[in-house]
Amino acid sequence: MSTVQPTAGTDFPAPVAAAPPRYDETILKYFTIAAMFWAIAGFAVGVLLALQMAFPAFNLEPYLTFGRVRPLHTSAVIFAFGGNILFATSYHVVQRTCQTRLFSTKMAWFHFWGYQAFILMAGLGYLFGVTQGKEYAEPEWYADLWLTVVWVVYLVNYLMTLTRRKEKHIYVANWFFLSFIVTVAILHLCNNVSLPVSFVGVKSYSLWAGVQSALIQWWYGHNAVGFFLTAGFLGMMYYYVPKQADRPVYSYRLSIIHFWSLIFIYIWAGPHHLLYTSLPDWAQTLGMTFSIMLWMPSWGGMINGVMTLSGAWHKLRDDPILQFMIIALAFYGMSTFEGPLMSIKTVNALSHYTNWTVGHVHAGALGWVAYISFGAIYYLVPHLWKKPAMFSKGLISVHLWISTVGIVLYITSMWVAGIMQGLMWRAYDEMGFLTYSFVEVVQAMHPYYIIRALGGLLFLTGGLIMVWNIWRTINEPKPRVARPAKPTLAAAE
Repeated sequence: MSTVQPTAGTDFPAPVAAAPPRYDETILKYFTIAAMFWAIAGFAVGVLLALQMAFPAFNLEPYLTFGRVRPLHTSAVIFAFGGNILFATSYHVVQRTCQTRLFSTKMAWFHFWGYQAFILMAGLGYLFGVTQGKEYAEPEWYADLWLTVVWVVYLVNYLMTLTRRKEKHIYVANWFFLSFIVTVAILHLCNNVSLPVSFVGVKSYSLWAGVQSALIQWWYGHNAVGFFLTAGFLGMMYYYVPKQADRPVYSYRLSIIHFWSLIFIYIWAGPHHLLYTSLPDWAQTLGMTFSIMLWMPSWGGMINGVMTLSGAWHKLRDDPILQFMIIALAFYGMSTFEGPLMSIKTVNALSHYTNWTVGHVHAGALGWVAYISFGAIYYLVPHLWKKPAMFSKGLISVHLWISTVGIVLYITSMWVAGIMQGLMWRAYDEMGFLTYSFVEVVQAMHPYYIIRALGGLLFLTGGLIMVWNIWRTINEPKPRVARPAKPTLAAAE
């Protein structure tokens, strides 16, 4: 039986003699709705955090203080919002590009409800002060064990769906999704090895200690960014940008080079989080070197995505969904330039522990991760609910511009605040004493914290507009089929 070579602009064609497969789409709807629910929750908590930094009165004892709410925010936007949209899109893409149903619908439903249970276990733990205190790895041992079970089910279901594919070729988006699933599993298992204090207690201590613990933690932490927030969303990009543009991917060969170079280099970049610490200098230099090398594959992927619009640039004028995706790629290019720049030791001496890092993280999280997710959701909703289009194209544009202004306010205020913060920390008088006290530095940050809160509020507003648009799209009645008009005398003449 012959097959047709796939292109990125269209779904893979089925063999002529075969009936079109019926895909599992209900589970995709649930993951998509869950993604938007957790998105609004995470954005709202982020605004609360920004207000707490600007106005300490917003710290509400004992459960809504900054220390407890901050991991709630990061987990909600990364693992709850980001995770659910990754699951929705990965299950959608693997079915469409492999021309087959999911291996097991029951496993997919266990994956959905099991992951929502994990989110609740982790989030409630943060509010009650139950945490390991490790960046992006705060959940305690019982939540980690449950997540391991859920993740293995996800891996098996995805992998077995690939093995049942009707197409010989595995499209590159699936490569990125599979690398995200496998690598996150390895990272989770290695970094979260811990010893519970008791079998009935919730507290545990990490098996790793000292500088080894720090190195393993940031090997995990940076690669959570590299594979959860980059590789998975690149898989999203390689399917939905060509689909929305109705063009084949610019260079399929470049996408393969992008994949292999990215996954090889990214895994070594974690030590750049530990510059000027007790980590051996050679390990710090290794992390810096591989971080600088990341410029090439990252920009190769960005260029490949943007150039997919070759021959279709005019669509950017009128297609706000495509605008979301291209702006996402622009932010991806910017943040993957800024990250290696900040890993250079001389730059890091100024930027480390400042708000510049906060601005960098949110340029990638809001501009890249959220925007490519918004574009994919706007693409998915009409397809999943069998609607001709989104309820309001104009509201998509409103969402785009309100949230873009919010991102610009957020990241520019943090860039300025961070550089000023670093310079004030390094300022000495003629006697060799610090020019500015800690309190003076904090006071100087206050206007920028207010601007950041305003930017976050605008971004949240855009998200609420999106939810309204999705709700109206889902509940839009099906258009009536017009009856053919009766011939009239005028028409006959």
